[in-house]
Amino acid sequence: MALTMAATVERRTWDVLVVLTAPPHTTDALTTVLRLAQAVLERERTIRVWACGYNTMLTQSSLGETKPADLRDPATPAPTAGALIRGLLTAYKGRFSWIVCTACSAERGARDHIAEVRLRSDARLAATVAAAHRTLYIGGA
Repeated sequence: MALTMAATVERRTWDVLVVLTAPPHTTDALTTVLRLAQAVLERERTIRVWACGYNTMLTQSSLGETKPADLRDPATPAPTAGALIRGLLTAYKGRFSWIVCTACSAERGARDHIAEVRLRSDARLAATVAAAHRTLYIGGA
């Protein structure tokens, strides 16, 4: 009787993982992460963002593509965070990923996300960290 070994699953790795927990409405953490993502992507690398807490609200479909006009420049439409994230996901398909924590999302009633984001259980965070060469944590407890 021959023993056979189970096939090993090749797990995708990412150059950078950013775990974003800082509230998006109190600091520049979100714009910092988006700028960091753009810089990483321009260097032909891969980056993943794991959004926790109120960051799970940023990709709600109900927010649409534009937000109220900036009073300093009312003629120029300002994109919502979801539109900016969707733009990166579209432009860098396969090299940029935005993950929404399902526990944080459910806790805040955020259920209707843009189709491009991934929903993952907080139980998968450790595996996601293990699949990244570098992990940055931006936020607070």
